[in-house]
Amino acid sequence: MTLPGKACGLRVFFFVPWRPSVRRCEFSMNFTELIPTLEVAIGPVILISGVGSLLVSMTNRFGQVIDLSRQNAGRLRDKTGQDRVRLGCQLEILVRRSRLLRLSIALAIVSILLACLLIIILFITALLRSDLGIPITVCFMACMASLIGAVVVLLMDVNLSLADIKLEIAGSSEAAASTGSTATSETESASPDDS
Repeated sequence: MTLPGKACGLRVFFFVPWRPSVRRCEFSMNFTELIPTLEVAIGPVILISGVGSLLVSMTNRFGQVIDLSRQNAGRLRDKTGQDRVRLGCQLEILVRRSRLLRLSIALAIVSILLACLLIIILFITALLRSDLGIPITVCFMACMASLIGAVVVLLMDVNLSLADIKLEIAGSSEAAASTGSTATSETESASPDDS
């Protein structure tokens, strides 16, 4: 390419060194090309909404476990004997439940983050007009695997809560039996002998 120039009234040509052309990605996209991408992205958005609702339930359970642990720890100071052992067992179960719920919440959050990453990859794929099938598949599979893990760990927490209820019922029935036997012995000692 030459550029015209003037030097002392003469026409002089300047040579510009050749530059390799830089390949540019076109980022222009009209609305009709965007519609299929939006349709595909609706699935992960719905997934985020559903996992968010599940996450609210998990955090509520976690808060209840923490509150119950604090109450039992306060009651443990005043108890002795079998009641103290039973409350200690309940506290151990509550600690295990809190760890399981923490893991379940973490897996649900990872699932949400992977769904968000999936949406970003879908839009980048549409914008660059490229085929990123493997990253999309891997991201979706990882999202589903973390969601399955979160639900399985939540089910383990439900099973532990049933074990905690069994301990509570056993303690209540023992307390009722000891109260009943104390009341019976008091009535027997208070009644006069007929003989």
